[in-house]
Amino acid sequence: MNDSSWGAPPQAGYWGPSEQGPVQGAAPAGPAYDAHNAQQTRPMPIVPDVPAHGGDQDDDRGAARLSGPLFRDDTPSAGSLGAPSQKPQEPMPSPAPQPAPAPQKKSAGRDLGAAIGVGVGLGAVIVASLFVVKAVFVGVIAVAVVVGLWELTSRLEERKGIKAPLVPLAVGGAAMVVSGYVRGAEGAWVSMALTALAVLVWRMTEPPEGYLKDVTAGVFAAFYVPFLATFVAMMLTADDGPRRVLTFLLLTVVSDTGAYAIGWRFGKHKLAPRISPGKTREGLFGAVTFAMVGGALCMQYLIEDGTWWQGLILGFAVAATATLGDLGESMIKRDLGIKDMGTLLPGHGGIMDRLDSLLPTAPVVWLLLVLFVGSG
Repeated sequence: MNDSSWGAPPQAGYWGPSEQGPVQGAAPAGPAYDAHNAQQTRPMPIVPDVPAHGGDQDDDRGAARLSGPLFRDDTPSAGSLGAPSQKPQEPMPSPAPQPAPAPQKKSAGRDLGAAIGVGVGLGAVIVASLFVVKAVFVGVIAVAVVVGLWELTSRLEERKGIKAPLVPLAVGGAAMVVSGYVRGAEGAWVSMALTALAVLVWRMTEPPEGYLKDVTAGVFAAFYVPFLATFVAMMLTADDGPRRVLTFLLLTVVSDTGAYAIGWRFGKHKLAPRISPGKTREGLFGAVTFAMVGGALCMQYLIEDGTWWQGLILGFAVAATATLGDLGESMIKRDLGIKDMGTLLPGHGGIMDRLDSLLPTAPVVWLLLVLFVGSG
């Protein structure tokens, strides 16, 4: 076999000074020599090309890379070029222990003094109008409904760009309360239907963009505020109407007070953290307990022909609906990204922040009282 098949022919100077032939005593060239007698050499490691970067920082990085160990298991000596001498690291002193933070006192989250003062003032106005002239109390309900609608529609427009028409809502809401007092449930339903129709027609005077969401919000507001409030006016039509309304108000306030007092003192387990992080299961237990005790007392001593066991049922229902109403209002406010619906009542927020528990509780109390002692 020709030697040229194993590689290129020898070049000039490969054999030394004499190029006439192989040097005497030298090992013959060929495959046998290459396979068995060639000196084994350590292959040079392949160093990847370092891309060129501008700046001194990149140059120093490349130099450090080339001067480091060639293999992963190579350990640079202390005196090797480009390898800094390694000194034993001294243990870092442990940090001084930090004092434990002082426990923070629980806060009610509102101005408690202002809240109590405003609550007492509202209670005095309600009781005075309730037991003097029934029609005056109906006017108080109508005013609260109109203000609540104004707060709700204003927040919807500010936060969501929803323009629920306030004028037909305010007029229809006040008419709904009056018709419920004069004509009962039939009058309330008719007024609700007419108010919804007025909202649909009123919104037609503006461009069609957003019509569906505006009228949907308007019908929702009409049902949520004035229609539910109409059941308070319907309670008032009975012979002992003022006492029924007072029972309704007392039980709702007692339920909220029990939830606040027990939850603030003992609350640890969240009731609905995604909706209202401040409410706890312990607070719900306090609301149910306070409302049931208050219901037994009210049915026994305020409502004619009422008994204490009916009061237990009534109190339990009030605690449930008041809690759900509060959570529903919290859901709306969380969706809108606000803390309160308004600032009209110092320490309380707005009117809607006080109606949240009352509105869904009103139809339940009206119905249970009708079932227990009749509508007369």
